[in-house]
This record gives sequence, C-alpha cells and structure tokens, in this order.
Amino acid sequence: MFKLYKNLKALDWLLVALIVGITVAQVYFTMELTDQISAIVGAIQSVSLGLGSTSDIWREGGIMLAFAACSALCQVASGIAASFVASRLSATLRSKVYAKVESFSMAEINKFSTATLITRTTNDIQQVHMANILILRMLIYAPIMAIWAICKINASSGELTLATAVAVVILIICIAAIMLAVMPKFKLMQKLTDRLNGVTRENLTGLRVVRAYNAERYQEKKFSKANDAFTNTQLFTGRVMALMSPIMMLVMNGLPLAIYWIGASLMNANQIEYQTIVSFMTLASQVIMAFLMLLMMFILIPRAQVAAKRINEVLETPLSISDPETEEQPSEVGTVEFRDVSFRYPDADADVFEHISFRAEKGQTIAFIGSTGSGKSTLINLVPRFYDATEGEVLVDGVNVKNLKQSTLRSKIGYVPQKGVLFSGTVAENIGFGGVSDMGAIEEAARIAEADGFISEMSDGYASMISQGGKNVSGGQKQRLSIARAVALRPEIMIFDDSFSALDYKTDKKVRENLKEHLTGATNLIVAQRIGTIMDADKIIVLDQGKAVGEGTHKELLENCPVYREIALSQLSKEELGL
Repeated sequence: MFKLYKNLKALDWLLVALIVGITVAQVYFTMELTDQISAIVGAIQSVSLGLGSTSDIWREGGIMLAFAACSALCQVASGIAASFVASRLSATLRSKVYAKVESFSMAEINKFSTATLITRTTNDIQQVHMANILILRMLIYAPIMAIWAICKINASSGELTLATAVAVVILIICIAAIMLAVMPKFKLMQKLTDRLNGVTRENLTGLRVVRAYNAERYQEKKFSKANDAFTNTQLFTGRVMALMSPIMMLVMNGLPLAIYWIGASLMNANQIEYQTIVSFMTLASQVIMAFLMLLMMFILIPRAQVAAKRINEVLETPLSISDPETEEQPSEVGTVEFRDVSFRYPDADADVFEHISFRAEKGQTIAFIGSTGSGKSTLINLVPRFYDATEGEVLVDGVNVKNLKQSTLRSKIGYVPQKGVLFSGTVAENIGFGGVSDMGAIEEAARIAEADGFISEMSDGYASMISQGGKNVSGGQKQRLSIARAVALRPEIMIFDDSFSALDYKTDKKVRENLKEHLTGATNLIVAQRIGTIMDADKIIVLDQGKAVGEGTHKELLENCPVYREIALSQLSKEELGL
C-alpha cells in the first residue's frame, strides 16, 4: 500500500509533517493531563487533612481542563488534516486509475473485467481511503503514546509496570491469533465483491433476455450463490472479530484490578503513594489503548493492502500500445495499406487471420465479407490501432501506424462500431462527440446519415436527451446516430464495422448514396454481411477461416471466387445477381 504514497503531493507531505507535530503535542497534553490527575488527588488529600484550601483544587482542576481542551483541539486538527490528505490521495488515485483504463488497448481491457475495474475504482479506493485516515491518526499517535507512557510508567513502579506488560502480552497474543484467522478471509472479500458486482451487472444488462427466457429463477440462484459466499465470509470475519471486544474488556478491566491489588500491597509497605497509583492507572490505560490502536491497524491494513495491490495492478499494467517518441510525418493522404499482416489474440493458440495484403487509395471503398469468425472486424480494428498486428505492417497515409501518435492516427478516422454506442446527453452532444460543436455541421451529418427525420420528430429535436447506452432509441436509430457522429468529423478514412446491419435496405442504400455524394474524398473500409451493401465497392476482399480467398469487384468475384458466389446466392437470386 505504501507504493501509493508516491502519489502524494508536496502539500500532502507538509500536512503529514504537521500531523506528526500536532500528534506529539496531543500526546504531551495527554501526559500532562495524567500528571494533573495526581496533582488533584494530592490537593484533595491536603484539604481533607486541613493542609490546603479548595482554591488549590479549583486551580489544579482548571489546569487539567486546559490540558484536556488543548488535547481535544489537537485531536480535531489532526483529524481534519488526516481526512484532507486521505481524500486528496483518493481523488488522485481515482483520476489515475480512470486515466490508465482510458489508455488501455483492447488487450488490457480484456485482461480485466468491467466489474473488477469498477470495484477497483470505487470500493478498493474507499478501503484505502479509510485505512489512510486511520494510519495518519492511529499509526502515528499510538507508537508515540505507547513509548511516552511506558517511559513514565517505568519511572513510577517496576511491579506495576510488570503487570501492565503482562496485560499487553496477553492482548497481543489474542489479537495475533484472531488476525491469523481473518486475514485470508479479508483477501478473499475483494474477489467476492468483484464476483457479486459481475453477476449483478450481467443480470441488469441482459434483463430483457432474462425475462424473455423466463430465466429469473436461474439468475436469482446465480446471485444467491455469489451473495451467500460473500455473506458467509463476512459472517466468519464478523464472528471472529467479535471475540476482540470481550478480550479487550477482560484485559482493560483486569489490569486495574491487578494494579489496585499490587498497589495496595505497595502502599501497606509504604513503597508508593495513592496518587501515584491513580496516575499510574491512567498511564496504564493509555498504554493499553495505544497497543489496541496498533493491533486494530494491523487487522485493518491487510484488507486495505489487498485493495492497494489491486489498484497497483491497474496502475502498473504495461501498455501493449504506446505512442512513439518521435512521430513520422505522413507522405500520403487517405491511404490504408496492409503488408502481409497476421494477427493473434494474446494467449491464443492460432492466428485470427494471416498474410493479409491490400491497399486502399484515397476516395476508394474497400469492403470485407466472409463467414462469421473469419476475422473481418478484427482486421479493420488494426487500422485505428485498437490492437497491433502480430506480424506485418499496417500503414495509414504511408506511415506505419506504430510510428504515429494514437491521437494523430484517430483524428484521421471516423469509426462506426458494429454495435451502436451512445452516451447519456443530448442528440447534438452525441453527434458532436468527437469535438464538433457547430450545429450546422451536426445537422448536416444527421442528414447524410438519414437521422434528421426521426430527430425532428423527437420532443426537443437535437436537444432531446439520449439515455445511457441509447436505451430510448431503436437499433437502427442508434446506427444512424453513430454514422452521423463519424461523418461530423469529416475524416480522411471512414470505417464501418457492419454498421448498416440494423438499417432496412432502402435506408441502407440512401445512406451509402449520401456518403458517396458528400464525402467524396474519404476512403471507406466497410465490413458487411449483406451483398447489397458492398456490391458497388471498388474492391471486395473475401475472408474465409482467416485467409483472403478472393479479391476484386463484385462481378469479378462472382466469376472466380466460389466462397463469394456461395454467400451471394444465399442472399440474392441469380436474376438479381445477373447470373
């Protein structure tokens, strides 16, 4: 967990030093308070023997109250400073984890599940936050208090010091046994939290499918299994931790009995005075409390340590895709080229596709078609560098994509994913998501994507709200808004990853005609399942089992590519294909 402290800023370290100083002052006032108790007892005894006046008691009591007030003020000040430092660190960690996740390529995203990333950003950082507050308060206060009190106790009476030492040893042994029992469970708790979040998220995102298949009972069983595992672990740790309270009470009540018993014997032997015993009692309780604080910290820190380790796993994950130190300047405009490219997912046994080569010139339309799992979507995901090619080179504007900054590369590309993704906000904000704020450009993009019709029918037009994930629009509307978002950027290269699948044939044809008319200079890369969507492409590449088995125009492939011909005949008749 201490690795995370490198994220503390200069102001935070200054406040930590201030907390140490305030804590020393707090311990000083607390120690003086114990001495003042002895002074008050002495003053009371003097008055009872007629050797003093009540004004002495009032004076000593006033000093005692002053020390108590100073100690309380120091405690409040250190608490506020500790909360400030811990909150700033938590805010920094949340920002860094979020930024790190944003920099992940798809390879790193697939390494962590969505549920665990959410847990690490929220629950784990909250665990670290609480631990840091306790560390800055207890872990600084307890050792100073223990050492100071032990020194004062040892100077008072060796016999009473021995009784206190025995009580501390018993306490340490009992708490250590409890720690050994619960520490493995604390480590398990975070994993069970991930699992619970994962099951909950899966159920909520797939709610319509669950209801459609009457699978509510099945999902309830899955949730109950995860919930019961989490609950049973919590119950176990709770039951074991419940033993701490009686042990603490036994030690804290047994120690005063031992002190009074030993002290009475010493008083009878005239070796100690009563006020010394009273003062010693307060000091002994401070020692016990200090050790209890330390032991509590050693119980709480392991769980926070697990959380910190999980946070560090995210922060220290090496990026498989990074920007070059120096960016190569493009020598062409709007070109995409694959040179003997092969790709394999991390830890996979075989390539998704291999030895793919083609070149798209500025303004050309290159289409990819093939059976499910042939690698079409994966192939075009190499262009915006969501993954890096395992072998070969991918070039954009004549430059290997690895030699371009990711921001530069992606500023050239308008990407429309297979599944239309919308964000909570207005229609205009979703279309202008890439940084387009001009309403004229937004409306023009919507017209090109054939989205202006249904937008105008919405209650507030372009100011109408889109719910998270675009749940209040249909699949076809999502795709058209996604296309409009890419068009609004006016990019050099347009990538359509099966982005017309939810459109009817008429709208599909109209959108493609609009794109051809208004984005004349843009290079189009289209993945599609419909023959009708790609018939007019300048070049069609046919993929089958990870290999390019055909390349050419629609007519050429009908004649010389059996795989393409089979796909075409499965969708259209011979008459429609002109055969």
